[in-house]
Amino acid sequence: MIMKYFTVEIAGKAVAAFRTEDREDAEQILEAAYFREDLTVLTDQEGNPLWDGQQELCLRKASKGEAARVEKVWEQDEDRMKTMDDEYIAFLFPVNDPTDLELEDA
Repeated sequence: MIMKYFTVEIAGKAVAAFRTEDREDAEQILEAAYFREDLTVLTDQEGNPLWDGQQELCLRKASKGEAARVEKVWEQDEDRMKTMDDEYIAFLFPVNDPTDLELEDA
């Protein structure tokens, strides 16, 4: 299966890129509660949530660099069960998870 790459923008800023089978699947990810919740919980380096829950989430075709970022993050993932056909999401800049106690202790 050939995967396609998409990017999510918030207020004109590319936030996350991912690969999926087609645009319809990409739109389902964009609308998924788990993804939207992650965007409101995860923060940028200044501690600001990635998304306020109100701004429009825009979906577009990923650039070559954004697609390469998805592949790099996928390659670094230590999950032994992953396959090339897995949908995979990568954030395009460092993010923090304030709910992850391991990150806070690091």
